Amino acid sequence: MPPSRHKMVLKSIAAYLCAAMLFSCQGRINEVREMGLKSFAPQMEESGVNLIYTDSGKVSVKLKSPKLLDYSNLDFPYREFPQGAHVLFFDDNNKKNTVVADSAIIYEQTNLVDLRGHVKIVTGDSTVLTAKQLYWDRNLKWLFTDMDYTIKMTNGTVNEGKGFDANEKFNNFISRSNIGVHYIEEKHDE
Repeated sequence: MPPSRHKMVLKSIAAYLCAAMLFSCQGRINEVREMGLKSFAPQMEESGVNLIYTDSGKVSVKLKSPKLLDYSNLDFPYREFPQGAHVLFFDDNNKKNTVVADSAIIYEQTNLVDLRGHVKIVTGDSTVLTAKQLYWDRNLKWLFTDMDYTIKMTNGTVNEGKGFDANEKFNNFISRSNIGVHYIEEKHDE
C-alpha cells in the first residue's frame, strides 16, 4: 500500500474512533443531565392547596393555589406556586388584606416573596395596588418593585409609576417616578 493511501486509511480509522467516542460521551452527557434534572426536582408537589396559618389560635393567613412545588431540598430552599396564589391576611382587628398573583415564590432563607404577573393587593381600608411584579420582605414588612405599578388610595389619590418602596400599610410610600392625582388635606388655622 502506498504511504499516502496508508495515511488516508489511518486518518479514516482515527475519524471513526473519534466519532464513536463522541457518540459514547454524548450518551453519558445525556445521562448526567438527566441525573441533574432529577436532583433539581421538587421535594414535594401538591395540587389544590388550601393552607391556613394560625397565631395563638386565631387565623392569620389563608392561602389557596392550584399547585405548590416545594424545593426545600436545595441549598437555597424555596416554595413555588407556578399557577398562581390567592392569599388573605388578617390583622389583629380581623381586617382582611388580599394578595393575588399569577405566580409566587417564597424564598425560605431570606423570607422574601416574589409575586409575578397581574399582582393585585387590596388592603383592609380598600387601597388597591396592581403591578406586574412585586417583592415582599416578610421580615421588614416592606414591599418594593422596579416595575410599573398603579395604586389607588381610599382618599381618591391615584398614582401610576415605575418602581416604589412601601411599608405594608402603604402609609410610608416612596415612588421612584410617577404621575397621578393626589389629594392633600388642607388644614385651616382659625
